[in-house]
Amino acid sequence: MGDGSPGPTPGFLVWRLATKWRVAVDRAVAPLGLTHAQYSLVASLLGMQRDGERPSQRRLADHTGLEALYVSKLARVLESAGLIERTRDPRDPRAVQLALTEQGQAVTRQAIVAVQELLAQLLEPLGGLDAPRTRAFTDELTTLLDAPLTPSAPDDESTQETTP
Repeated sequence: MGDGSPGPTPGFLVWRLATKWRVAVDRAVAPLGLTHAQYSLVASLLGMQRDGERPSQRRLADHTGLEALYVSKLARVLESAGLIERTRDPRDPRAVQLALTEQGQAVTRQAIVAVQELLAQLLEPLGGLDAPRTRAFTDELTTLLDAPLTPSAPDDESTQETTP
């Protein structure tokens, strides 16, 4: 960026941090046969199972923020790897419920340890996981994630430049 540039935008920095995190998690969980997206699914599933829930693919998609079709694709791959079971919901035959197998639970626990180590590294500059700066950062991220985003159409007047 040239002189007088205001620097990177918050959106660019969020994208860069998300990309940095995804790549680091991919590398950390690859030896366990997982990708970052698969890790997100199995780690969420483990937490939900601990809470006594056997979620549907739709519920897991809502929880992770992933598209339902993508969760379905990931679930089939994880099922083929012996890490999860997919069964029809007895209350709704259209819905598929997910649960970790014993092997899936073991792999997920190992992956969580690896990702927690990465998280400690990431948050060290803020003072660590329990630091006030980390709590404030987490609160700010939560605020941003809770804010609805409605993209405007490309020809929307609000996206048109007003200066030549």
